[in-house]
Amino acid sequence: MGFWSKVRGFFQLDKDGDWKGQGYDFENWNGKIFGGIYNAGLTSNEMVFSVVTRLANTISSLPVHYYKNYERKNTSLSNLLSVEANNSMSAFEFFQKMEVSRDTDGNGYALIERNKYGRPIGLYVLKPGSCSPVINRDDNTLWYQITDDNVVHAVVFNTEVIHVKHISANGSLKGVSPLRVLRKTLDFNDAVQKFSLTEMSKDDSYIIKYDRNVSEQKRKAMINDFTKMVKEHGGAVLQEKGFDYDRFARDFNSADLKDTESITLARIANAYNVPLSFLNQTTNTSTSNEQLMIQFVQMTLMPIVKQYEAEFNRKLLTEHQRDSGYYFKFNLNGLLRGDTKSRTALYQTMIRNGAASPNDISALEDIPPSDLANADKRYISGDLYPVDMDTTLRKTTKGGDSDGKTTQVPNNQTEGEDGS
Repeated sequence: MGFWSKVRGFFQLDKDGDWKGQGYDFENWNGKIFGGIYNAGLTSNEMVFSVVTRLANTISSLPVHYYKNYERKNTSLSNLLSVEANNSMSAFEFFQKMEVSRDTDGNGYALIERNKYGRPIGLYVLKPGSCSPVINRDDNTLWYQITDDNVVHAVVFNTEVIHVKHISANGSLKGVSPLRVLRKTLDFNDAVQKFSLTEMSKDDSYIIKYDRNVSEQKRKAMINDFTKMVKEHGGAVLQEKGFDYDRFARDFNSADLKDTESITLARIANAYNVPLSFLNQTTNTSTSNEQLMIQFVQMTLMPIVKQYEAEFNRKLLTEHQRDSGYYFKFNLNGLLRGDTKSRTALYQTMIRNGAASPNDISALEDIPPSDLANADKRYISGDLYPVDMDTTLRKTTKGGDSDGKTTQVPNNQTEGEDGS
């Protein structure tokens, strides 16, 4: 237990958040591990680059808000995920790098910097290869071993590292790399492309036939002339008496390459759990764009953002904060918006049924809230009354006068009770 007792003191930052103190010195990490990115799998295949770019940009573009019992809060803690992750990295870049690491290596890591009070003041992205989860066999707790050039610099408790990953097997501490799953598919596609490029670069071949009575000197001269004509005239040759030529054109079929790419795209879409149409692959389906986006949000993005939220809520918030109703949440509403006609119909239904106030709708559309007295009230069609209004005070139309005008009376008053 002596070793682990020393390790536990590594990241108790009681020096105003300094990276150097008794028992630890991490200043030499500047520019080496923090802010790193795992690029190995991105430069090998443009189809993988496409899907990783789409996922990373989508996640980093989603708003992340800090709430207390549904009420949005703006604090220095929320700014880490919405404005600036650390002094050298924006929140957008933080999420982009984390998601790229998760989609290539299978794991995204970020080290949490805390001040002397234990409050998070910075998030630093680690290269996947520099961080490894380990188990303390003494008490079965999870720790993270942080290395640089195979030298162990620190072992920190699991609450000091944000760790998001692809699906992992039971008993495994790390996520499975999608690139490893797709290795054979990508290797096959790469081999087909290389073969196709080789075939395209080949020149046409010829077989020269000549009579037996043609002299050797004439044969050599004719072959030299033939070679020169092929190079200078794009394959056009003059046939002399006593010579015959058979031409073998290069056989390259672009349809074979297209079929291979279609298969590769389908397998990449399966591995990353995205709709095939999101990889610019035409599919024979009548599914609307709105339905595809709902599928993308529910089946692809929802599990990803839930994992980020769980990590943030557990490791950036104290137990007291969670018990008090504080939490982080991604806003996916923007991706689920339909066209203007669909949104208008939805908002009208929400307002007329008391599900939202006018200011609630304004927030969904990024419109400044109204300062009118009733803008935050909810209404119910009747047509329309505040939700908290006594039903006996609501008015309803009863009959009409001889001139065609209608008369409104309270619901609890019948005609004639007013003395008329």
